[in-house]
Amino acid sequence: MAKKAAKKAFGGYALNFKGCNDTLESLFGSAPIGPSVMTKKLWAYVKRHKLGRKS
Repeated sequence: MAKKAAKKAFGGYALNFKGCNDTLESLFGSAPIGPSVMTKKLWAYVKRHKLGRKS
């Protein structure tokens, strides 16, 4: 049987934090936050600093 070619990942998005000096506390704050708030803050940071790219 012939092998099928590997499918490319759907929606591939690469993040690169190289050269970032911000701390997690400066990004998320010192108070406990939920996972959804953390995700929103992280994506806002990525978009603001243009750290992501389509792969």
